[in-house]
Amino acid sequence: MTSTTADLAERIRSALEGGDLEQIGALLHPDAHWGPPGGASGECTNRRQVLAYWGASKGAGTRASVTEVVIEGDKVLVGLRVTGRQDPSGRGDDPFDRWQVLILRDGLVCDIRGYDHRADAAEAAGLQPASPGA
Repeated sequence: MTSTTADLAERIRSALEGGDLEQIGALLHPDAHWGPPGGASGECTNRRQVLAYWGASKGAGTRASVTEVVIEGDKVLVGLRVTGRQDPSGRGDDPFDRWQVLILRDGLVCDIRGYDHRADAAEAAGLQPASPGA
């Protein structure tokens, strides 16, 4: 990774792990979108909505630790270990893993897509699958 790329990866990790909405906001394009792959109703369509959603989740006790940050061109794969809220299967407060793919434009995050499975997120980020036996 270049110094700039490594710096961006660290800024993303720090902002997401710390849950600091000011740091997160500084990384987001004003027209940032966030939602499931392919878009759907209920998706956030600007920085203010993304920050409001993250703020509400944080206020409800949701926390995330970053497990990985991989930059591939204009895309960033972020792995998260989420605690403090029910996972989609309804298992209560058990920690669970989620992945996000962030798309960059002009040095800011302009699009965020959430994935339940790393393989799907890695494909969306343009990462090559691991070779057999690796």
